[in-house]
Amino acid sequence: MAQQAAVPRADRRLRRARYATLVSLATSGWASLLLPAVGVLREPDPVRAALGAVGVLAFAAAQSAVLYAAATPWLAQRRRRRFQACLAVVAVLSVPVVGPVAAGDWPTWAWLGASLVGMAPLLVRPPAALAVAALAVAVAAGVAGWTGGSLGRHLAVTGGVGTGIAVVNWFQVWFWDLLVEARQGQAAQARLAATEERLRLAREVHDVLGHNLTVIALKAELAARLAPSDPARAGREAAEVQRLAAAALAEVRETVHGYRTVDLGEQLAAVAGVLRSCGVRCAVPSLPAGLPAATAGELAAVLREASTNVLRHSRAGWCRIEIVQEGGVARMTVTNDGATDRGPDGRSDGLRGLTDRLGAAGGRLRVHREGAVFTLEATVPVAS
Repeated sequence: MAQQAAVPRADRRLRRARYATLVSLATSGWASLLLPAVGVLREPDPVRAALGAVGVLAFAAAQSAVLYAAATPWLAQRRRRRFQACLAVVAVLSVPVVGPVAAGDWPTWAWLGASLVGMAPLLVRPPAALAVAALAVAVAAGVAGWTGGSLGRHLAVTGGVGTGIAVVNWFQVWFWDLLVEARQGQAAQARLAATEERLRLAREVHDVLGHNLTVIALKAELAARLAPSDPARAGREAAEVQRLAAAALAEVRETVHGYRTVDLGEQLAAVAGVLRSCGVRCAVPSLPAGLPAATAGELAAVLREASTNVLRHSRAGWCRIEIVQEGGVARMTVTNDGATDRGPDGRSDGLRGLTDRLGAAGGRLRVHREGAVFTLEATVPVAS
């Protein structure tokens, strides 16, 4: 099942859905256990009533553990098996302990059997679940014959009511599995987008370096051959190698820092697409008219870092991006909700690098957090 895979415990939306699933499962489980308590209250023998109460409470505890495991993806598989084994043992022991309670007056154990039928789809695959349901119905029929109770009543409770509980429980866990799979798909999309961006950068670096390094290698080989016979020309070739190496280094730096090919409009559209694929509402702002390329390059770097922080350091439901140009200054503001206690601060490596970079260009970076809302604001002088 999808719930066997790990999901982020800090995901607030998924955590709320899990709580709702647990409440729904607990409601149906405890409702089916209140009716066995009716049988305990109707039992005239105090010793048998006490034993029956112990059996019902033990069954309720084992059932709660199993229902908790059904909606807890990060729970170790070994603990799941222990919970299930405990439930199986308690269910077997409940037959002689709870079966005679209110014999002939109330189908006490039949209600426990209905709970077993209702939980079967959460524990095992459909064929095994049918086998468990059939066994529970057979035991209910045996208890009816043993205690002199109504066979039809026992079968109706264990088989009929149990089937209804099974349908409700199965739907709840099925819906929970869909939510977990959707969250995992969003995380995979974010990782894929980051991988594609790294591949794009790698291709650009390869394109920049490939040609220049080939020329440098040929020039260096030529200079080495000319050194004994024509030192003057060899010196000129060596100087050319030096110039080419410096030019290649400058181009690599431009590529890495996003000056050469990054278009701020395309970057905005790409970031908005990644955020939306991760369930974050985001609108693409219109760019100020006449924004110089150098200024746009600085803002593109800020945008990349800000979007990375939204994905890595928050559980955002919305993100707002604003870009305005006022006089000789361009300002980008990125605001998102869902900031966690482990979110970025002014001393984080990414923000510190951005602060240094913008400072060198005469700009400034500021961050602010108010509750769960995180705001990053960058100002950059408009280059002529």
